[in-house]
Amino acid sequence: MRVTVFSTKPYDEDYLRSANDGAHDLVFLEMRLTADTAALARGSDAVCAFVNDDLGADVIAELARLGVRLVALRSAGFNHVDLGAAAEHGIAVGRVPAYSPHAVAEHTIALILTLNRKLHRAYNRVREGNFALDGLLGFDLHGKTVGIVGTGQIGGIVARILTGFGCTILATDPDRNPYCLNLGVRYTDLDDLLGHSDIVTMQCPLTPQTRHLIDADAIARMKPGVMVVNTSRGAVIDTAALIAGLKSGTIGSVGLDVYEEEADLFFEDLSQSFIRDDVFARLLTFPNVLVTGHQGFFTHEALTAIARTTLDNIAAFARDGAPVHPVPAPAAG
Repeated sequence: MRVTVFSTKPYDEDYLRSANDGAHDLVFLEMRLTADTAALARGSDAVCAFVNDDLGADVIAELARLGVRLVALRSAGFNHVDLGAAAEHGIAVGRVPAYSPHAVAEHTIALILTLNRKLHRAYNRVREGNFALDGLLGFDLHGKTVGIVGTGQIGGIVARILTGFGCTILATDPDRNPYCLNLGVRYTDLDDLLGHSDIVTMQCPLTPQTRHLIDADAIARMKPGVMVVNTSRGAVIDTAALIAGLKSGTIGSVGLDVYEEEADLFFEDLSQSFIRDDVFARLLTFPNVLVTGHQGFFTHEALTAIARTTLDNIAAFARDGAPVHPVPAPAAG
């Protein structure tokens, strides 16, 4: 099969070429998939897309017109895909349901530890010869209550690690994970979790039900000085409400690996330019906010698994007409 790979970075090409081993004709493009760039997939049987590619109805229609029959996502999330349009045009959608949940879970813990002990600020101070400790006071994680919103594979690993620190774990999820229950995690509703947690970490997928799950009302129910961490999807948190919570002091610190308008920012080098997103720029002015550029997945093990699963989906579609890990079409009506 001929596959046009959008949003390609050098590491994407390296891992995908290794997993492909010459089996398929992969065409690598740096640009994102949009309505303006979809035509570049002409002649391909499939496109391979990442989290910030646009797979809305107009793009899907154009891909169908060009003869594309498969969208191979190299991500677990698929909220950026119009599944109804894909079904209407007969385009299959495959994804990577799990790659390395440890990668994202461990990055979540890294954000919590860095924010708490202010390691990012300490690092900069020491490099400038400033060894003063004023302003670097943290707290023991031991004995603190952590609320985990979403206890799939990633949330379960976060729970296990934090249990090792001696934390009390609260969780909310429509489906209770037996692994978490065996760890002693207590499931409760969102209001109770927000009202009792010293740290709230988001590990849930982005769905219509979870979009802006953390809004002004939710923040008002949180404990004063709470730490909020998000390594799931940016739009789970209302950024304007988050900024208001920081300004009021309700939120004591924030760690983000995702941002709801990240498509024009993350995965690009803007160091010689400027940030046009005023909301994001305002977020960066807070000394108690730590942002990483959607790198939670970025480990050797995760990239290896993503590439292998993506190529497995492509190979299965070429052989059987369906990817190994399909994203189901939405129910009618």
